[in-house]
Amino acid sequence: MSSPEETQKSSTASPKCDSCDLEQYPFPERNNDRGCPERGLEGEKEMTVQQDVVSDHHEETCGTNNPSTGPITNGVWTEDNRDPNIVDWDGPDDPENPLNWSPLKKWGNITLLSIITFNIPLASTMLAPGVPQILDEFNTQNESSATFVVSVYVLGLAIGPLILPPLSELYGRVIIYHIGNIIFVVFTAACGLSKNMDMLIGFRFLAGLVGAGAVTIGGGSIGDLTTIRERGKAMSIWSLGPILGPVLGPIAGGFVSENIGWRWIFWILTITSAAIAISSLVFLHETNAGVLLRRKARRLQTETGNWTLRSKLESQVAPKELFLRSILRPSKLLILSPVCFLLSVYNAFIYAMLYFMFSTFTFVFEGQYSFTPATVGLVYIGLGIGMLLALAIQQATGSKFLKMLSARQADGKPKPEHRLPIMMLGGFLIPSGFFIYGWTAQNRVQWAVPLLGTLIIGTGVSLASISINLYLVDAFTIYAASAIGASAVLRSVFGAILPLFALQLFNKIGLGWGNSLLGFIALGMWPVTLVFIKYGEYLRTAPRFNVNL
Repeated sequence: MSSPEETQKSSTASPKCDSCDLEQYPFPERNNDRGCPERGLEGEKEMTVQQDVVSDHHEETCGTNNPSTGPITNGVWTEDNRDPNIVDWDGPDDPENPLNWSPLKKWGNITLLSIITFNIPLASTMLAPGVPQILDEFNTQNESSATFVVSVYVLGLAIGPLILPPLSELYGRVIIYHIGNIIFVVFTAACGLSKNMDMLIGFRFLAGLVGAGAVTIGGGSIGDLTTIRERGKAMSIWSLGPILGPVLGPIAGGFVSENIGWRWIFWILTITSAAIAISSLVFLHETNAGVLLRRKARRLQTETGNWTLRSKLESQVAPKELFLRSILRPSKLLILSPVCFLLSVYNAFIYAMLYFMFSTFTFVFEGQYSFTPATVGLVYIGLGIGMLLALAIQQATGSKFLKMLSARQADGKPKPEHRLPIMMLGGFLIPSGFFIYGWTAQNRVQWAVPLLGTLIIGTGVSLASISINLYLVDAFTIYAASAIGASAVLRSVFGAILPLFALQLFNKIGLGWGNSLLGFIALGMWPVTLVFIKYGEYLRTAPRFNVNL
């Protein structure tokens, strides 16, 4: 049996730099002053917050035994890593490190997170086909209410990311998932019990608010679990939830509302959400490195009697200040980081365009093609097929682009910008799809043709969204949850508010020009991808864009 001193020594050991590999250190410009000089860029460079805080915990451990590595003062590390009381992973193969979990455990967590992330957005639009029934039951024909009862849920999803992702970085991912899942079940059931439109809108908003956790934190969990080579596949699957869920929701909602009434939409969601919540309590594991190392330090304190042991990631900042920093982090990233802001604006526009379609499909296809409430739900299949096609394209080409573009680098290392060629394709497909959908629907061309337009839109939106999420996780790994949360705030605000004007827009200028306007906006946003391909690295690393988190 090992002595307390031996236990402490093994627990505070760190891997040497020569054990590092490409997957652990994918972005060399982050590793200056990390004790990995051979992996850094040539010359001295002032560390920006992006460089300082976004590297994986594997990247951070690389420099822990190097004498040249000084304290890091960003509120994450506060002591020199040579301190024997610092608790770290037990080497690069420590099984407690989420990066070293078995494939079954990793993909079990990723699959469950993807299911949660699918279920929450599913609830956002599943109600849409039942809106005419709701208007009749509550005796109102207000067009704004008809749209808002669907989109108010997305407004709740916009506020949640301001609070939940930073809390997950402070207290852990799993506790946020569990609390959100349980309260979501309660508010969803309350929607089914609503007695008037105001009550329904209020509970829909609250359900979206608490449901925002998995939609925004999931990217952070995947960043905790995966290396650069694994991340593309995992993020592609997880990213489908926020866009595929709203597409499939109306298909199910149409049949449910027509056959057993709109309230059963909420009863079904309550049952499925309760099953997911229970499964999460049993099978979902904590992935946040800071939380896991803090638990390890406490365990070793008890085992060794050395109460000065502390996690490598332990902060000396006062709890109140640390809490405020965490809460403000998504807003600061959104406002002060050009990387986060520009990608979030682009993502928000394409997401809002989807909700333009979600909020008008029922009226367009019932009015133009005389579809029933049940069959109008099938209209969403075009978008769904397009999104699945995007997933196939990403899986087939994502890793190849990453490998090919990395090989062109002098150092052979991949960069976040290598995720963007697929985004260029998506940005081109989106306006093309809107032009086809708008003009063929206005002229009542056979319904399969406008559905082809929606398929193209679905493919483009998914390719762009997956690329944006991958870029944010690669560029802000430690604070990936806050970066994706910041993006989700803007995305959800646009998705909730802009569709309120959809019917008025189409009534005024028609389906053809209305959808063409969306297409022209998407075309105008397309150069954002070119900006990031050419200047993305500068925007990430230049000292002038340093954000103090």
